[in-house]
Amino acid sequence: MSELRRIVQFRQGDDADAHRPPRTAGRVIAQGDHDMHVRSRARKLFTAMTVGALALGAGVATASATSAAPAATAVPAKTSALEAKRVGSVPTPKPDWFDCSEVVGPRADCGTVQLPLDYDAPKGATTEVALLRIRVADPSKKVGTLFLNPGGPGGSGVSIAAAAPSFLSKSLLAKFDVVGFDPRGTNFSDNVKCFKNLGAQAKQLKPILQTPFPLGATERASYIGASEKFGKACSTTGKPLAASMSTAEVARDMDVLRRVVGDKKLTYLGFSYGTYLGNVYANLFPDRVRALVIDGVLDPVAWAGTASTQSIPQTQRLKSGEGASRALQEILKRCQKAGPTKCNLAGLGDPEIVYDRFIAKAKKTPIALKDDEGNVVVSLNYAVVTSWLLGDLYAPVAGTAIDWDLSYMIQLADAAAAPVPPAAKKAARIALVDRVHAKKLAATKSTAKVDRLASQLGFGFPYDNSLDAFQSVLCTDGLNPAKASSWTTATRYAELSAPGFGPLWSWASAPCASSTWTATDEDAYRGSFAHRTSAPVLVVGSYWDPATNYEGAVRAAQLLPNSRLLSSDNWGHTAYGTSKCVTGAIDTYLLTAKTPRAGKVCKGDEQPFTTPLDGGSGGIGAPRTGSTKSLPPIVAPLPGDRPQY
Repeated sequence: MSELRRIVQFRQGDDADAHRPPRTAGRVIAQGDHDMHVRSRARKLFTAMTVGALALGAGVATASATSAAPAATAVPAKTSALEAKRVGSVPTPKPDWFDCSEVVGPRADCGTVQLPLDYDAPKGATTEVALLRIRVADPSKKVGTLFLNPGGPGGSGVSIAAAAPSFLSKSLLAKFDVVGFDPRGTNFSDNVKCFKNLGAQAKQLKPILQTPFPLGATERASYIGASEKFGKACSTTGKPLAASMSTAEVARDMDVLRRVVGDKKLTYLGFSYGTYLGNVYANLFPDRVRALVIDGVLDPVAWAGTASTQSIPQTQRLKSGEGASRALQEILKRCQKAGPTKCNLAGLGDPEIVYDRFIAKAKKTPIALKDDEGNVVVSLNYAVVTSWLLGDLYAPVAGTAIDWDLSYMIQLADAAAAPVPPAAKKAARIALVDRVHAKKLAATKSTAKVDRLASQLGFGFPYDNSLDAFQSVLCTDGLNPAKASSWTTATRYAELSAPGFGPLWSWASAPCASSTWTATDEDAYRGSFAHRTSAPVLVVGSYWDPATNYEGAVRAAQLLPNSRLLSSDNWGHTAYGTSKCVTGAIDTYLLTAKTPRAGKVCKGDEQPFTTPLDGGSGGIGAPRTGSTKSLPPIVAPLPGDRPQY
């Protein structure tokens, strides 16, 4: 078994009509040096116009996406002869299961299998893939096996399976063995390694590691240079694994593993990037689907790219920045409506104007956030602030998190309408430092259980390949511009469309420039994404998701002829666990293959600014009302991190 790598972070964990379900991200037109107030008013007017259009279009989108759900007489597409031969030529592996329940929890088995590096050469080189299984307590009640994937790309399936008892419903745990596997090249599986050692990695990637996205010509030049070196390293040192990590290869692995556990058809729940894995599986093996849920959906055509869109960066095509920007603006708008008794920012003035004023100041003069000893904890420049706010938007309590963090930042920067007293500034500084430490501590604790497993088995940590893994999947999956320098122009447009968040997401794919990332997988999947599956696919989209734009769910459901779109008006990234409505609908579908009614919309339990500030809201990160379960362990960026799906 290979060495343990970075494990995904664990997050804490009724039917209703939507609040203006957004389908299309708005374009914010830059106003140059115009007055902040004018710019904010223009944005409000645009938002009002957009909301009207969205409300009109939502019914059409939902109808078109859900009306395709299944005629009983429709014939599903067949797995192609080529794909059937590829996976069928591989003898069913026998995992070397061993009991790891002492570290993971009751009824946990760990193991590895050897799978073909290239499915066109099933008897050739292999790569080791790690898996973890949580068995049902009563085998007589077992329905089958539920496969999980947490996203990334590069997130740990082993880790999410280990966490399953904390976030999956009891009804699922009673009926399904739960299996997670670390996609080839990642985590416990054989690792892709683009650099000879950690020192070489850190030296070459320093410009990428030190900022969420580059600011100014000097930083951009360094970032572009590092991106080019990254692509070349993965296309040389990283091979052959870097050229064999496309999602299609992982989908083929999953079909072989489906056979390993004895299931005739696949039952699957995938989050974020895991939705692309689920979508690719559904289209490669459409007649092998028992029940397949994709939650927090990436637009599959945008991810893969086409000849007409390859000049646009992959992570810009997905419109993740627009989704995050839309969510933030909605929070600021709701804050204004709620007023200062429920939202701190409203006490500083019009939240949108106050925010614009703060961002303008952060662009000019970064704020050095220092601890009590005078050490700089983090420099709050435009890029870091954007990254911090994106992390807040990943949570179901996004409104509370944004309100408190922005309020502290604004007080520290003295960017509000009125001067901030020194005592208030000091309090804001201490609160922000505590927030940084708390976020980092939560990230550390989240990996503790699987770290103990690694330690028990004698694994070390000489090389963190999480960046290598992310890029190896991203870059082999999607088409991208030829030159990393092209991202400079592309991100200028991204800044207009989604200030801050657009560049943050767009720059993430710069190492994929095709002239320097030459490690290609000839068997990567490019479509179509419109095959009729043997059972309906449940497509779940959240209106305010800051990573996987709701448009992606609409598009995926429109493409899949045998699918049902379930919409959720929840905050944060992905929907499972954010309300009884959405969780119950997903559970019912996985257990019975019965989809929710067409056009169903759920409302998240947590909604911004419904409780007075002195009413004991529970604070940032407190458990949700009525919830005893955690959320799925989806990766959220820490302040200063690059984003992940």
